[in-house]
Amino acid sequence: MTIAILYHSGCPHARPAIELVHRCATRLGMEIAIVEREGDHASPTVLVDGRDVMGHTPRPGRSCRLDVPTETRVLAALRNAGGYTA
Repeated sequence: MTIAILYHSGCPHARPAIELVHRCATRLGMEIAIVEREGDHASPTVLVDGRDVMGHTPRPGRSCRLDVPTETRVLAALRNAGGYTA
């Protein structure tokens, strides 16, 4: 399983999303590397195995997303990808 968080500096939602993903992985007892990529991305975008946890691919380029990742969506994506039931 691969987990990536794409963001751009200055996005107020980036740090909370990064912290959320780490909390969710810890909650599920996952010990896996989480890649954080800063650049010209729709921010924040959380990808689990290349799929956006919010269910669609954001527009390319630097922007702040309004549909920020939620705990429910992140946990569901991690469970589905890893077969976790916790």
